[in-house]
Amino acid sequence: MKAAYIERNGGPEVFQYGDLPDPKPGAGEIVVDIVAATVNGADWRVRDGGYGTALKFPYVLGRDFSGTVSALGEGVTDFKIGDEVFAVLPPGQEGTYAEKIAIKAEVVAKKPAGLSHVNAAALALTGLTAINAVDDTLKLKRGETILIQGGAGGVASFAIQFAKHVGATVISTASAANVDYVRSLGADRVIDYGQEDFTRIGQICDAVFETVGGEVAAKSYEVLKAGGRAAFIASGPKAPPSPRSDVQGLRPPVPRTRAAMERIAQLAVSGAVKPPEVKLFKLSDAAETHRISQGRHFRGKLVFQVR
Repeated sequence: MKAAYIERNGGPEVFQYGDLPDPKPGAGEIVVDIVAATVNGADWRVRDGGYGTALKFPYVLGRDFSGTVSALGEGVTDFKIGDEVFAVLPPGQEGTYAEKIAIKAEVVAKKPAGLSHVNAAALALTGLTAINAVDDTLKLKRGETILIQGGAGGVASFAIQFAKHVGATVISTASAANVDYVRSLGADRVIDYGQEDFTRIGQICDAVFETVGGEVAAKSYEVLKAGGRAAFIASGPKAPPSPRSDVQGLRPPVPRTRAAMERIAQLAVSGAVKPPEVKLFKLSDAAETHRISQGRHFRGKLVFQVR
């Protein structure tokens, strides 16, 4: 199979494009011919060694995909060859920057006919992360106010729509170029972070979903009401320490399950959320996609059109 892979940690230039062995399904696994896979914010941190994880080279990055079942492992009875599916790989497994992937069948869901492979891939990890943060971790309720940082990003754009679906008031931050886009997602108020310090809104939020990291993360506690809670996904494995004793910092665990994938599919098919804007690339463009991802100033999702 063709794949984009690395032989060492480093910058985007370490990517190679070529042939690797086809995967074989183990017991309880399926092999999927990948049609679309996405680039996520964690990918470049793994590539450059920032997470400190020892990788076995050659190493294929990538965590979510959509495609067609091409082989079944022993004991798999809930799929057949030719089924269209999508999923997020289990924790500790990567490898979707490739034409094929072997994965545990239990975390895979069937892709609805009305959802394209590109959009299914674009919604997989973004939707899983957003729902887990907003619903399972923050437990956002109707009538509450939430600040969602970096609203033009894939995860944040899903979170805005999901929070509105829940019935919350949504404030979001964005660059000047993305203010109208974030507003079109349903945000009630969009703060141009180049012109306004978001902390000036005061302590009016019941919850914060922080997707940016760095100084933005540390300052996010400032807008919470007493008793408020903030969820962080761009600050490493733990939430940054809170400078306040009356608010809570949380790190969503983002477990992978078939039920979560099915929920994402239902939200998309029902129109409760729409897929993010997508920029399409070939697997051989992996270095370019990582330069864009690492720059953090893009809208929506970067997606490999594998087939």
